[in-house]
Amino acid sequence: MSTLSTRWTRRGFLRGAGIASLVGSGVVDRPFAAERALEQPALGSQSTESGPYRTLGVRPLINAAGTYTALSASIMPSEVVTAMEEAARQNVSIAELQQAVGDHIAKRVGAEAALVTSGCAAALTAATAACVCGTDEELIRRVPDTSGMKDEVIFQKAHRFSYDHAIRNTGVRIVEVETREELLAAINGKTAMLFFLNAAEARGQIGCEEFARIAKGAQIPSLIDAAADLPPASNLWAFTEMGYDLVAFSGGKGLRGPQCSGLLLGRRDLIAAAFLNGSPNSDTVARLAKVGKEEIVGLWKAIELYLSRDHEAEWAEWERRVDVIAEGVSQIRSVHTEQFVPEIANHVPHLAVSWDPEVVPLTRSDVAQALRDGEPRIELRPSEPDEPRLEIGVWMLQSGEAEIVARRCAEVLTNAAA
Repeated sequence: MSTLSTRWTRRGFLRGAGIASLVGSGVVDRPFAAERALEQPALGSQSTESGPYRTLGVRPLINAAGTYTALSASIMPSEVVTAMEEAARQNVSIAELQQAVGDHIAKRVGAEAALVTSGCAAALTAATAACVCGTDEELIRRVPDTSGMKDEVIFQKAHRFSYDHAIRNTGVRIVEVETREELLAAINGKTAMLFFLNAAEARGQIGCEEFARIAKGAQIPSLIDAAADLPPASNLWAFTEMGYDLVAFSGGKGLRGPQCSGLLLGRRDLIAAAFLNGSPNSDTVARLAKVGKEEIVGLWKAIELYLSRDHEAEWAEWERRVDVIAEGVSQIRSVHTEQFVPEIANHVPHLAVSWDPEVVPLTRSDVAQALRDGEPRIELRPSEPDEPRLEIGVWMLQSGEAEIVARRCAEVLTNAAA
């Protein structure tokens, strides 16, 4: 697995992208994280002849990074945008729409139930509240005051991350464990939920399947965060089949739904409780995470499209883009290229480009800044800033952009070559 350092995936990446001043701490996006295989939506055209970005003076960018929220994640297929536009033209009951869409999604992925949320973080909050409060209206109104409730959530220590605030919003106390024995000893009458971060599986001592088995054996609800873990498409049903009671995904990453959408799958009773603990219900901890009719319909349509794609052809197209960029820079003296696929999150082909700093006296930060400052603007995947090495994500590129990235990278490296 490619391991990303918090130092440069958070503060450094956002500062380099010119947006850290907007987010204070810089903790905006999770460290990791597609389009149809051979067809690109016209919606993502780099043309800035007119439109809101030109009016506002905001420069669009070529996304050679990936599905980072700070870079506006993915671009929705035209069918998703059309579905959202159609949904926007009429009023409906949100409860009825959530039920209908949830039923459709659950049937498609083999889950008991499903709920569309306003993002994966919102799914974490609603899921935790469901495990703490259930459907008890008094408890729902009282959180984050959890006195008298089951209010402990068990994490592996290595699975603490910058989004566990979404879980702590409910007022729970996080209990850290490292070994299987510590986990079993930590489970008690106050335990509301066991949490697993899929992207961190390799860092913990308890694996994904074993964690689910322990939770099931203790009859404690389990939640897994798989925000950026599509593809493979099979993950949409693999975790519920594994025994997880609740599974959370981002809607705006690999699914290419609305960026402000998320998906919560799992047990029927817990999904019903998650809905009651959030919008449109008032006086609930997740009420601030409102999801509209447009996002609900948009994610439903995005999932339908995602499940109907030719994923093998899509993978071949990503590898073609890797080859295009690699060929564009490989003739430069001392430059080496290598395709790699992150083991879990963003499990798609990427390109690594490295060079001898004695021949090309640049760091990753130097190249990234040159690409950012040039025209068109290009953003790269985060990697160590002071190393003579780049990581390029290709799966969010649009038609013709792999060739542009290849040309621009070659220009920057060639101009600096000794």
